[in-house]
Amino acid sequence: MKATVIQNVANRYKVIDEEDNMHICIARGKLKNNNQVLNKREENALKLATNYGKINTLTPVAGDKVEIENEAITKIYERTNYIKRPKIANVTQVVFVVSLKEPEPDILMLDKQLAFAENMGIKSIIVLNKCDLADCSNLKNVYEKVGYTVLETQAKNNVGVDKLKDYLKENITVFSGNSGVGKSTIINSLFGKNITEEGLVSEKNKRGKNTTTAVTLYELEENTYIADTPGFSTFDINEIDYKNLDKEFIDFIPFIQDCKYVGCSHIYESEKECGVKRAVLDGKISKSRYENFVKIYKELEENYKRRYN
Repeated sequence: MKATVIQNVANRYKVIDEEDNMHICIARGKLKNNNQVLNKREENALKLATNYGKINTLTPVAGDKVEIENEAITKIYERTNYIKRPKIANVTQVVFVVSLKEPEPDILMLDKQLAFAENMGIKSIIVLNKCDLADCSNLKNVYEKVGYTVLETQAKNNVGVDKLKDYLKENITVFSGNSGVGKSTIINSLFGKNITEEGLVSEKNKRGKNTTTAVTLYELEENTYIADTPGFSTFDINEIDYKNLDKEFIDFIPFIQDCKYVGCSHIYESEKECGVKRAVLDGKISKSRYENFVKIYKELEENYKRRYN
């Protein structure tokens, strides 16, 4: 019988079958080396993760489509994508939740996450939460100009949540963002009940305390799942080749062709005729986005040199 994995705790898998029945399953050992279920993108990601010592076997994860028999998972169907930390598969979109205040917005992290989603071929939606505490118009304008869908919410007051719900239909959606930004509150509001344990914000340092411990898919309605993903804000983006990072900044793409030199990095002074830099000066690319691109590029470049030099 075909089913969907919704949670893995200590190698016991909660799955929902096509008749909406819940099962607690184990995975048969032969799955662990069955690389035939991997598509090319996932295979490359798995090989890279294996080199880092983080993944050395194939096991079911939340989001996997599987076959079950006698309370055992016997097959994993081919994945459209695979995120290795936290482990989840077949994600169709990511909702990036950004708090306007308490905690302050982490725009560098947001741009890292957006680049990661572009690299994985996953649609991105940005939710600006706590809009009652600060003006979100500037941030909204920046990312709408890039081309992303940007929604405003006040999760505590259940404002803007219904509009977000319309974007979730027929998707497996990952919710991401630093702890304390309101991910769990939004998820609870979507369901109208306490689905997840809400994250708390420390009054002492205004930084979030992460209370979620496992990736879990929640069925919002038929064929519509959402997930809270602990640790996603600290994910590893090193599988992105720093030389191709500009392709993951979608607002850069129209201007790359205007660079004089093939392989232009867009960051060095010696690159005099750079289409991307010119677009920044002309206001066609946000200065903050460009500055974050430079930081991420240098971080990826340095990590690459440490690994291979």
